[in-house]
Amino acid sequence: MSTTTMPTKRSEYTAKMKQELDTLNARMDALQAKAGQAKAEARQKYNSEMSKLRHQSTLARTKLEEISVAGEEGWDKLMAEMEKLRDAFVHSFRYFKSQI
Repeated sequence: MSTTTMPTKRSEYTAKMKQELDTLNARMDALQAKAGQAKAEARQKYNSEMSKLRHQSTLARTKLEEISVAGEEGWDKLMAEMEKLRDAFVHSFRYFKSQI
């Protein structure tokens, strides 16, 4: 029973996480376009923070890929790690957005 339940749960979870990451990345792209209008000093700070966000996005995508190919025994641990990465990414994004 768990063999058929887990892949469906995993598929739903990875699809949901992919959608959330895609949405955050699209929102970052929109903010980056807005930064092009900022003054040089503000733009430098913005670019530094955007670089950090892009790195978090890459880490989250990598973890999502690990989840999609993980065996049953490691899936729960990877899911917990993914949740932490996603939460940190969302928090950083929201903070960054509030500073603009």
